Amino acid sequence: MKAYIEQHKDRFLKELFELLRIPSVSSQEEHKGDMLVCAQKLAEYLLAAGADSARVYETAGHPVVYGEKTIDKSLPTILVYGHYDVQPVDPVGLWKSRPFEPEIRDGAIYARGADDDKGQLFMHIKAFEYLVREGKIRHNIKFILEGEEEIGSPSLSGWAKEHKDLLACDVILVSDTTMISDKVPSINCGMRGLAYVEAAVTGPDKDLHSGHYGGAVNNPINALCSMIDSLIDKDGKITVKGFYDDVIELSPEERAMFARAPFDIEEYKHSIGINDVKGEKGYSTLERTGIRPSLDVNGIWGGYTGEGAKTVIPSSAHAKISMRLVPNQEWHKITELFEKHFVSIAPPGVKVKVTPLHGGNGFLMPVSSRAYKAASKALEQVYGVEPVPSRGGGSIPVLADLQYILGANPLLMGFGLERDTIHSPNESYLLSQFYKGMEAISLFYAYY
Repeated sequence: MKAYIEQHKDRFLKELFELLRIPSVSSQEEHKGDMLVCAQKLAEYLLAAGADSARVYETAGHPVVYGEKTIDKSLPTILVYGHYDVQPVDPVGLWKSRPFEPEIRDGAIYARGADDDKGQLFMHIKAFEYLVREGKIRHNIKFILEGEEEIGSPSLSGWAKEHKDLLACDVILVSDTTMISDKVPSINCGMRGLAYVEAAVTGPDKDLHSGHYGGAVNNPINALCSMIDSLIDKDGKITVKGFYDDVIELSPEERAMFARAPFDIEEYKHSIGINDVKGEKGYSTLERTGIRPSLDVNGIWGGYTGEGAKTVIPSSAHAKISMRLVPNQEWHKITELFEKHFVSIAPPGVKVKVTPLHGGNGFLMPVSSRAYKAASKALEQVYGVEPVPSRGGGSIPVLADLQYILGANPLLMGFGLERDTIHSPNESYLLSQFYKGMEAISLFYAYY
């Protein structure tokens, strides 16, 4: 693959730049037309790379691109998942170059979507092209490229259920994550799920003068803060009854395997400007963000927050709360447990309402699986280092849905790095990772 990349890299970059110039921002109505243009461009690329067919499917939201090449139905089938939608570019004034006019600086491609996920999904199309043109394809390969990942994939699960037979596969191959570093490659073999809710605490039927009523009624903000404080105990454990019932504990051997990842706690603290870490007792920082669930308040509001003073006891207070879940925890169940618990701890004088917003389940790819072993061999050959297994603290909820619908495990073979600042101004993707990614993906097929 190295020779093929060297021969065609100018064309690869030209084609990728054409894709990056399309402002496919799924969350903004003004870019609805751009979403279709981007989907059509990807279908063209798949056909040019050697797909037997490639089609743009309408959904309730943005289009899905599906392509396939079938060699022999008795052979293993790989389904490549990716997304072509991108985050908004605000604040645009912080970009050093125009976000939808890609350019190369200091060995990296700078543009919105350079890493997340156009650059990474593009590697799969070019690795596929290499396998087809060089006569090395030994698998049936399918592609499902969606346009709604950045807004929670509201349409894809329903579409996948309707096209379950079309998407039938043995493994779902994904490059939409990071690795530890370009010196220490890693394979993300699991991600946490998510349960996200909004809580409202209501007291008096109107805002009250804090002098006339202070000390005589329950202040909804005080009540909400007290309730939130009780959700995590002194050992960092979540106090919602039944929350841990389905959590599978890792064995000492599995924990030792994940502990191989290099981690400097002082560098970690310095990188985010804190003087100490905090979390569940008995677990390392990496374990707390990978193999353990968590609960966090993402926003809280109520009362008067404008300029100057307004001494009121507010009628209501609100908070948005997210719970990151580990594989085997089911997000609907956790949401129900949280709602029941939060209502039960309401103090006298206030009413509580919990509104579920959205969520998704986590998933896991066993390190003993054929797919993981193939990816490990491929990365070791390219990077010269055996990759470290890791768990992602974030969530791609639709992958758990696809796992359930198709009965196939996702394997996250990502090549992004933390330096790429996805979702932020000046998103980038190292050329070295772009090229190594294509090489490693092609080798995955050789070993699987």
